[in-house]
Amino acid sequence: MIQLSKITVYFGGQSLFKDITFMVNKGERVGLVGKNGAGKSTLLNVMSGALAPNGGSISTSKSYEISYLTQDLDFEDGKTVLEEAQTAFVKVKKLQRELEKAHEALAIRTDTESDAYMDLIADIGEMEEAFIAMDGYNLEADCSRVLQGLGFVIDDFEKQTNTFSGGWRMRIELAKILLQKPDCILLDEPTNHLDIESIIWLEQWLKDYSGAVILVSHDKTFLDAVTNRTIEIVAGQIYDYKAAYSKYVTLREERLSIQVQAKKNQDQHIKQTEKLIEKFRYKASKAAFAQSLIKKLDKLDRVEVDATDNSTMKFRFPPAPHSGKVTIEAKHICKNYDSLEVLKDVSLSVDNGDKVAFVGKNGEGKTTLARILANALDYTGHLKLGHLVKVGYYAQNQSDLLDDKLTVLETVEKAATEHSSSKVRALLGSFLFSGDTVEKKISVLSGGERARVALCKLLLEPVSLLIMDEPTNHLDMRSKDILKQALVNYNGTLIIVSHDRDFLQALTDKVYEFKNQKIKEYIGDVTAFLEARNVSDLKALEMAKLKSKTNNGKAQSEHQMDYKAKKTWQKDHRKARNKSGRLEKEIDQVEKELKQHDEDLLDSVKFKELSGEAGFFAAYEAKQKRLGELMSDWEEAVQELEQLERRNPE
Repeated sequence: MIQLSKITVYFGGQSLFKDITFMVNKGERVGLVGKNGAGKSTLLNVMSGALAPNGGSISTSKSYEISYLTQDLDFEDGKTVLEEAQTAFVKVKKLQRELEKAHEALAIRTDTESDAYMDLIADIGEMEEAFIAMDGYNLEADCSRVLQGLGFVIDDFEKQTNTFSGGWRMRIELAKILLQKPDCILLDEPTNHLDIESIIWLEQWLKDYSGAVILVSHDKTFLDAVTNRTIEIVAGQIYDYKAAYSKYVTLREERLSIQVQAKKNQDQHIKQTEKLIEKFRYKASKAAFAQSLIKKLDKLDRVEVDATDNSTMKFRFPPAPHSGKVTIEAKHICKNYDSLEVLKDVSLSVDNGDKVAFVGKNGEGKTTLARILANALDYTGHLKLGHLVKVGYYAQNQSDLLDDKLTVLETVEKAATEHSSSKVRALLGSFLFSGDTVEKKISVLSGGERARVALCKLLLEPVSLLIMDEPTNHLDMRSKDILKQALVNYNGTLIIVSHDRDFLQALTDKVYEFKNQKIKEYIGDVTAFLEARNVSDLKALEMAKLKSKTNNGKAQSEHQMDYKAKKTWQKDHRKARNKSGRLEKEIDQVEKELKQHDEDLLDSVKFKELSGEAGFFAAYEAKQKRLGELMSDWEEAVQELEQLERRNPE
């Protein structure tokens, strides 16, 4: 358990958040969400101990371990991938050495009847138990399983870490955290450097993990798959819901709607009361009555509507200029980086208006081909762009290429042409840069702000072919939704590289998968691609095979359970079934009560009565929240029951 109490953080004299209090228990998987700059990464830094808060405290038990994957890491060279991953086992290796020494000491002892000898045997027993609890006998298998799950192949294990890109080295750091199995894992944008298959694997790992997980992510699908609780940071406050992200959004909207209506009703009541006070306060016969009304107003618990930040980008891509029917004709494209062959004999054709997604593991050539098509990289083979095709290119590291010395306004003005220079300020305003904010230096901008500047530059001139490489990195949920809608409405040709399944869904009509220096075409969006590839099942099959190898030599398998194990299963199954049934009944009861309340609120007479009833709307809101909690608990109970039934020993 980790407890935060009244955490306050100031930057430059301004409060980022104030008096934040919440607790995270074992097994909870918390999605920490909010707009860019809300303080999500800062809060993770505070929880990890990397940043001391200006006020408040964090408490945990003495042995509580927290591991933190931050976005900014300093890598150390000199080890292979496997050696670096195995540094996660410091505690286990230390215990292993102590255990070996104890066994050596035991072997040379002759005083087998002494108390000291028996104490040594007891110590060895305790160390053995601790070693087994740490899964010490399966370290190599665990290491291999995690590294392969995150996209490494066995041939990579003996390669030096400095031969890999920063994204792949982030995967090694993530692997180390997963292998450490601490009490609490803090993850800041863990999917930014992962491909779709690795994200799916990580989802399953985190769902099976018994400790607590607190993660920052703008990947809606990932959050929905992993989390069972959502904490949003808005205007220095937090709003806590026991639900995954999508369900949280619905509950949040319902909560705000109820609050707005309750405040409206209360404001009307206050207004009428103030009129009565004004009418009677100067009449001697009614002065006491007026004073009693004043006291009631003073004691009234005022309804407050949760803080919201509705500022959003507002933009559309300029209409694509006219171009030929065929946008891209590529034949026999090859690309090597020294001895590394990335693309081999790749051919594709893209017509005007096509919307295409490039997917596949990192390092398979997606960015390379995107750069070739944007004429930003040399190659061998034949590439022809269609008649009058004008290309716009958003590079994967586009926001990192901005000049830190320039201001936001200077950056966009420098990229503007004679035709677009007059609309620079208006365009910046649509990307939430107005007033003094346009004079901010690029160096002080957050990752999300830098991404918005880079997008703004892309809109300065209309293009007929838009090539975008990981444009959603660093964008918050709302900004991603707006970008997606702008791309849906864009009437030109689109090629997009992304691993964000929610973003790609219903955006493209064709998917190219990159694998083994080749590409394979799939018709439809990313959902159709995943169904065709059956990625989840393939990954599950690979993990099952690896687990099977790991378990070779064990005395018993899952299908050879002894009598005691069967009894345990029956007890767990009965308990899970009863819990599911109990929750279903409680959900039915709460739903009936809410349905009756909704019908009463639609009746004008009853609505007036209920509006004057103290505490009605608070109780209504509490029932709504309780229903959400019950639904979440029921889903977990059903999943637990299904997992038990799949493990039925009969």
